[in-house]
Amino acid sequence: MKKRLIIAIDGPAASGKSTTARLLARKLSYVYLDTGAMYRACALQLVRTGISLDNAPAIEAMLKDLDIRVETSGTENRIFLGAEDVSQAIRANEISQLASGVSALPAVRHRMVELQRAMAAGGGYILDGRDIGTYVFPDADLKFFLTAAPEIRARRRWLELKNKGQEKAFEHIFAEIQERDHNDSNRSLAPLAVAEDAIVVDNSKLSIDQQVESLLALVLKKLEER
Repeated sequence: MKKRLIIAIDGPAASGKSTTARLLARKLSYVYLDTGAMYRACALQLVRTGISLDNAPAIEAMLKDLDIRVETSGTENRIFLGAEDVSQAIRANEISQLASGVSALPAVRHRMVELQRAMAAGGGYILDGRDIGTYVFPDADLKFFLTAAPEIRARRRWLELKNKGQEKAFEHIFAEIQERDHNDSNRSLAPLAVAEDAIVVDNSKLSIDQQVESLLALVLKKLEER
C-alpha cells in the first residue's frame, strides 16, 4: 500500500489556505489539521488569563498547564481548551490579530510544532499555516504556497466578516493584513517564507473551486508517481 502523503499549504493571512486545505482534504479523504486554530486557542487563553505577550515566564507556565486538543471528524477540526469547545470563540477578529504575535513566541511555537508533528507523522494529513513546509514538516511530500495581492486578501476578509454580521471598515482590515504580513515575515523563529521546493499559486484571479482543482491535479500526479 502506498504511503499517504503529508501536504503542506502555506501562505499569508487571508490567502485561502484553510478553505482550500479543508476542501482538498475532503476530496482525498485526508485529515485536515488547522494549525492556525491551535495558535488562536493559545491567544484566547492569554486573553482570558490576562497574560501579556511580553510576560515570557507567565506564558511558559501557562503552556505547561494548557490543555489544548484538536478533534477531527472527517475533514473538520474542533478545538478544545480543556472540556470547552472554542472552535467559534477563536474566530473573533481580535483573537486572529493576537494569534500572529502569539505564534512568534518561541515557547508557544515549539509546543505547537511538537503537537502537530505527532498528530500528522503517519501521513494522510493536510496542514496549513505560515511555516509548515519550511519548519514544521520540511520533508513534506508536497508543498504549496498560496498568495494573492494584499488588497484582494483584505477584501476577502472584509466579506467574510460581513457575512458573519461583523461590520468593520475595509481600510482597517487592509491595515491589519499589512501588519500581519510584516509580523509573520519578520519574526525571528520560522518566519513566513516560500520553501525552495514549494509550488507557488497566485490565486488572485482564481475561485476556490479552481484553486482546489488545480492543487488536486498536482496531488494525484504525485500519488501516481509513488
